[in-house]
Amino acid sequence: MRAVGLRELKNRLSVYVRLVRAGESIQVTDRGQVVAELKPPEQANARPDLTPELLDMARRGLIRLSKRPNHPSLYRNLPRVRLHGITTAELLDQERGER
Repeated sequence: MRAVGLRELKNRLSVYVRLVRAGESIQVTDRGQVVAELKPPEQANARPDLTPELLDMARRGLIRLSKRPNHPSLYRNLPRVRLHGITTAELLDQERGER
């Protein structure tokens, strides 16, 4: 694990963010004492209650996951809607009617 001082981190933040994105963890120090850690988002095995899609969205920064454990039913897979051969655009046209 790499260590970096606050001033160095501030001056070269984008470099260290790229390292974290690549999977490296970095300790942030202030006057030689570790005060924080930068690390990649949680890996899939750390949150077995979440779907792979949610974990991927969190990794890409599209959503933030709760730190508290959630009930698995909150993230259940939604049923697939069958359109019976009709497109979404056609359904919207039917719903809107003639405007």
